[in-house]
Amino acid sequence: MEQRVQKEHMGGHLPTRLKGLDNALCGGIPFGVLTELVGPAGIGKTQLCLKLALLASLPTAYGGLGGRVIYIDVESKFSSKRMIEMGSKSFPDMFYTKGMAQEMAGRILVLQPASLSEFTESLQQLKISLLQNQVKLLIIDSMAALISGEYGQGTARQHLLGWHISFIKSLAEFSRIPVVVTNQVRSQTRDEACQYSFQGQSREKAVEDHTGYDSHLVAALGIHWAHAVTIRLVLDSKSGKRFIKLAKSPISPPLAFPYNITSSGITLLDDDGIELTGPEINSIHCQGHSDIINFDGERFQ
Repeated sequence: MEQRVQKEHMGGHLPTRLKGLDNALCGGIPFGVLTELVGPAGIGKTQLCLKLALLASLPTAYGGLGGRVIYIDVESKFSSKRMIEMGSKSFPDMFYTKGMAQEMAGRILVLQPASLSEFTESLQQLKISLLQNQVKLLIIDSMAALISGEYGQGTARQHLLGWHISFIKSLAEFSRIPVVVTNQVRSQTRDEACQYSFQGQSREKAVEDHTGYDSHLVAALGIHWAHAVTIRLVLDSKSGKRFIKLAKSPISPPLAFPYNITSSGITLLDDDGIELTGPEINSIHCQGHSDIINFDGERFQ
């Protein structure tokens, strides 16, 4: 691990191949920290996870990390068929090489824990195997589904979530790989509004901004989880347009990038982004949003 850290100079990134987002993140999804994707169902979180898994397993000659991926698929949304479609559209020369698709598929280990206890056991077993097996990316899709499914709200959930936050952060730091976790959304009352801004606004201002938004959407796992993640990408939809918003980053400006989902995955419509100020960068909308239908009749998630 010491040799690996020295070689990487405590840094490194997994490029997303979304030019504007990679530029804003100074290279892509950073190594050694938690990156969160949060948004309503069907907005494209799993689509981005599949593309990141593809890129991490991609040979270095094609700009990938050339490593293995551990994909913890909580809600059974992982689709090898969809990933092959992304790969063949994005890298046709490589994917149509005999045996290449099978080779890359063999680098992605998909785990589907049936319960929170199974998930916890898997995490504990991962710590050593991350280094031994040249794993270059860990994806958990979705953390909220595991925690909320068994514990709902309350003190018991927060205590359990605290342990998982600490352990997942330690996995990222120990292995020096990018760890990507998806989070769902829930409705929020006006009284909670002041707790969910990283901009440091006053309680009075927060309540004023959220007047009339008693059903405003917020990340499901709460404020303690929000402070634990280093990068937060909010995927939302407003007036029928989808945006990836860089809501939290220690080095990046608060930018929003409009995007579409195509056969090759998520594509940005504008690489410059739109700079947002105040609470708008953290707000989560679901206006004019509907599931996108795949060319084969399957719904993108």
